[in-house]
Amino acid sequence: MLTELSIRNFAIIDQISITFNEGLTVLSGETGAGKSIIIDAIQLLAGGRGSVEYVRHKTNKAEIEGLFSIESMEHPIYAVGRQYGIEITDEQVVLERTITKSGKSICRVNGKLVTLAILREFGKTLIDIHSQHETQSLMDADNHIHLLDLYDYEQIKQAKEEYTNLYDRLRKLQQRYKQLNENEQEIAHRQDLLSFQLQELEQANLVPDEDEILEKERNSLANFENVHTALQNAYNALYGDGRGLEWINHAMLSLSEHEKIDPFIDEKAEEITNYYYSLETMAFDLRNYIDRLQYNPERLNEIEARLNELNRLKKKYGATVNEMQTYMAKIEEELEEITNKDFHLTALVEEIEEIEKDARLEAKELHHLRKKAANALVKEIHSELKSLYLEKAKFQISFDNETDHPKLHKDGYDTIRFMISTNPGEPLKELTKVASGGELSRIMLVLKKIFAKHQGVTSVIFDEVDTGVSGRVAQAIAEKIYEISNASQVLCITHLPQVAAMADTHKLIEKHEKDDRTSTTVTELSPDEQMEELSRMITGTELTETAKEHAKEMLDLADMFKVKNHQE
Repeated sequence: MLTELSIRNFAIIDQISITFNEGLTVLSGETGAGKSIIIDAIQLLAGGRGSVEYVRHKTNKAEIEGLFSIESMEHPIYAVGRQYGIEITDEQVVLERTITKSGKSICRVNGKLVTLAILREFGKTLIDIHSQHETQSLMDADNHIHLLDLYDYEQIKQAKEEYTNLYDRLRKLQQRYKQLNENEQEIAHRQDLLSFQLQELEQANLVPDEDEILEKERNSLANFENVHTALQNAYNALYGDGRGLEWINHAMLSLSEHEKIDPFIDEKAEEITNYYYSLETMAFDLRNYIDRLQYNPERLNEIEARLNELNRLKKKYGATVNEMQTYMAKIEEELEEITNKDFHLTALVEEIEEIEKDARLEAKELHHLRKKAANALVKEIHSELKSLYLEKAKFQISFDNETDHPKLHKDGYDTIRFMISTNPGEPLKELTKVASGGELSRIMLVLKKIFAKHQGVTSVIFDEVDTGVSGRVAQAIAEKIYEISNASQVLCITHLPQVAAMADTHKLIEKHEKDDRTSTTVTELSPDEQMEELSRMITGTELTETAKEHAKEMLDLADMFKVKNHQE
């Protein structure tokens, strides 16, 4: 969940720092106080589009920073972190976004600079923002098949994984078939190119690790004088009159003469004898190596020429000799395929038909599982719609694949759309074509409540989704928003007292003027202050005792609903 939010020099906000809690947090305040600006800041933090208009007047940059607590190690943000090489420790993620007055956007995740696209990948696993007039993922028909799969994930998971593996194999085979079966002229050009490359590589007579071996030999020859001097000095230091071995021999003889007198002398005499013969062997090895060491300038020239040739080939075929040999094997295989194209095309067709047959069987199994999940989901949605006084609404999941041979795609052969009719006699329409804003809000809340526990989003934000409703519908929406907060942290901007009464935490957004500058403040309300704010929301003008009594009654009813909800 979002635990801390810091905003500086953003629109009319000078500087604020807000602590958020679990459950339902309500943000209320007068129109223009800055409630939606706070949501805009969170949206930018999640990778939304920025603008220089957000940078506060007479400042250089707007800064937004959010701290998120991740409760589950299974949260999808860990996979995103691994994908982009960002470590997530202590079950916390910090997102940062800076927008300069020149329009430049700077993004960070856990202190690491990232692109806006990567910030968006993190953001969409943490924050889900809903407003009445904005098309959301729940309303996007392209996402409906994924939502249905999430709804019955445990049953669908295995079949979908098996299908995905088959579909990926099928796509690769189809791509290979297309490459082999493309324009004859292009294939002929490709064959000529590969033949030339293969001939050039074969003529090079490459030997595994040849470049590394030659470079070592070149370094040795290029440093012959230094190597020879070092070896000769080492040998001279060990062997000959007055050298190291002679003095060690004196020490060895001295100890040997008295080794039977003292056990310690006996032990050390044996040790020094071993050292003497080891060093003597080393001296002989040094002498023999010096005798074999020869400076050969012609060999050095040969090595330089060969390395130059290898470096020329590396620019075209690989960074090392081993990589070039791998590439050579690859083009040999491709040439063989082109030369025997008809044979390989026939084999590919057979393999494609076999894989497609298996993929269609898995797609059919997916289809049956989705149909079963769709029936259960429709029943649950109808039940939830009824609780929001849309009892006459009809919800349906459309499967647009009723053909003898439906086309396969990455999710099977199903094309799924959520359809609804809110009034009797009206035809079913796609969700985005529902005319009434109040109806759309209720439908979205139903979908959000059902899918919140499946999507794993850390924080759900509602920006005045209750606009245009009142009375018993307003109360039902308030209860539904609270139910969603049981599965995920919810932040809600509202003008409805029914929704505000359900708040676990109530924050008041106010606008102030000082020194000809406007700024926004956020205050967490105490229970008494919350009751006063509810009273203002009810009357819209000055406080009255009747409004206070009504507010207290609403808070008491909300508490009763919460207790009942948790008992269920």
